Amino acid sequence: MAVLQMQRISLCALKKNRKAILERLQELGAMEIDIRLEDDSGYTTMDVSNSKATFEKKAQTADRALEILQRYAPEQTGMLASLAGKPLIDKPMFEKAAQDQDRFIDMADRIVTMDKRVAEETARVQKLKDQMEALVPWMGLTVPVSYSGTRRVSILIGAISGTPNLENIYELIGKFAPDVEAVDVEIISVDRDFTYLAVVCLAAEVQAVEEALRAGGFSKPAQAVDKIPARYREELQEETEAALEEVKRLKSEITNLAGHRQNLRLVSDYYRMRAEKYGVLGKLPQTTNTFALSGYVPAKDARKIADEFADKYDAAVELEEIGEEEEAPVLLKNNYFAESGEGVLASFGLPGKGEVDPTMIMTVFYVFLFGIMLSDAAYGLIVAAACGALLVKFPRMSLNMKKSIRLFFWCGLSTLFWGVMFGGYFGDAISVISSTFFGKEVSIPPLWFAPLDEPMRMLVWSMLFGLIHLYTGLFVKAYMYIRDGKILDAVCDVGFWLLLITGLVLILMPTEIFASISQMTFVFPEPLNMLAKGMAIVGAVGILLMSGRDKKNHWGLRIALGAYDLYGITSWLSDILSYSRLLALGLATGVIASVFNQMGSMFGSGIIGAILFIIVFVIGHIFNIAINLLGAYVHTCRLQYVEFFGKFYEGGGREFHPFRSNTKYVDVKEETKV
Repeated sequence: MAVLQMQRISLCALKKNRKAILERLQELGAMEIDIRLEDDSGYTTMDVSNSKATFEKKAQTADRALEILQRYAPEQTGMLASLAGKPLIDKPMFEKAAQDQDRFIDMADRIVTMDKRVAEETARVQKLKDQMEALVPWMGLTVPVSYSGTRRVSILIGAISGTPNLENIYELIGKFAPDVEAVDVEIISVDRDFTYLAVVCLAAEVQAVEEALRAGGFSKPAQAVDKIPARYREELQEETEAALEEVKRLKSEITNLAGHRQNLRLVSDYYRMRAEKYGVLGKLPQTTNTFALSGYVPAKDARKIADEFADKYDAAVELEEIGEEEEAPVLLKNNYFAESGEGVLASFGLPGKGEVDPTMIMTVFYVFLFGIMLSDAAYGLIVAAACGALLVKFPRMSLNMKKSIRLFFWCGLSTLFWGVMFGGYFGDAISVISSTFFGKEVSIPPLWFAPLDEPMRMLVWSMLFGLIHLYTGLFVKAYMYIRDGKILDAVCDVGFWLLLITGLVLILMPTEIFASISQMTFVFPEPLNMLAKGMAIVGAVGILLMSGRDKKNHWGLRIALGAYDLYGITSWLSDILSYSRLLALGLATGVIASVFNQMGSMFGSGIIGAILFIIVFVIGHIFNIAINLLGAYVHTCRLQYVEFFGKFYEGGGREFHPFRSNTKYVDVKEETKV
């Protein structure tokens, strides 16, 4: 377990080598750019915002084109395709795509434009259909809807609310326009809400007739078409068919370009890399002929990087140790096992300045405690086998995903171990199946004990494991104090607490209360009992007197602070009790599994009973393993974050972000070793 030591590297080189140096740094991916420019240094920076924005826009255009192609010609991928990671391609292939960048970005623009036209034509088709739908009530009309008549005769075309017949309409006109001499009403069509009609009258009387009709809810069409409805509908139909044909043609053309999907991905990553490079370029301090660069590199690589740039590019390179006031980024270096727990640690926070990397210790306890919580050998075997298969099948999955799956692989092995120790194989499936279908109960006894039969024993062991976990946190804290030369702090802040807690535990163990809970009796020799009491007293007095040791001349305040700190014994009690969740989740796994086994066996031993048992067994145990995997993950994280880290770890470190080729679609095979 280690936090890699960082060094600051600064270089100054000729401007003509700027592009080559940046590209090499991007290939190496070993340096985090951190430029600190003094106002009076004489250097200036370039304004590359327009170029950077152009590259980003082109990358977005290619991304948009790929989304469109996926919509029109989706790639067939499996359920686990997201685990496959980015494909690895040769650098010449990437460079060839970069050479044809203009052609491919024009293609992307064309795809985006065609997709926009598809949307426009589709909207136009809908609009035409709406217009045709609006013409349906007027299909019996032999004149344009907008037709108003001749100089002497007027025609009122519109709709009146409801479903009145001709007699009702004539009565309406007679009631509100009694002086009208001649009027003719023709009903064009009727639907549920309106009656569509054409009314012919003298031009001199049209106003009176219209007012009479309006009294009955008459209104003219919202869109008065100047063509005969039947003919106009035919024209709209032809336009609709032409628009649909255009949509079909555009979609076909887009689909035919799906074969260039890979080139679009390469070009998108190419512009993304250029945008990132220009982002760094805009920060570089420059003069007319030179430029400077500074940042962080792992100390183990610093000298090789410095020598390479000095020899290859005639750069002046300087390496510096990180100053006390400077906070360097954090890069962890762990072995194959511990590396799998780095994601859990990063979720809490990377080590802050001066802190140790607790990944190895945390991962050991994480895997250990996770296995106890799930504690079924069959479940553990399934989890380990599934995770192992994924790691083998998808070797190029993302690093963070690989770490997480590897962690669950170890957790699966731990679950398998504890399942064998506790005798859990799909709960009590072996005994239920044997007694139900074979008439003779067979079981595999636990190598240690069965928590379902001895829950209090399991509770005691859970708290013991918790105490070891908490003690380990204190030991790490003591190590950090001793490493920094703070011997007194190690004694006062760790030693006294170890004496107090250990003494109290030894005092509790021989008591009747402990015996009634644990169903185990301990009888210590009197010297050990006296030693336990002495340890507790020394620890308590030490905490009382030394917790406020920085208040040297204020004994009242010092004692008050010590008493307040001593009250922290209650938090220790709650921390230890928190490990009862090991018992709770372990029992939950076994009990739920047993319930499903019993439910499946209720249908008897016949063929139908066997089929129903299999159905209940599979569904029930899938549910059980899913819900208890989630529970074990959450609660194991809580034990690490709250109980364990609370004893020595704060986190807050900043992750190391090297300048590298952060591609979206592919990884380019290139030299990265320094």
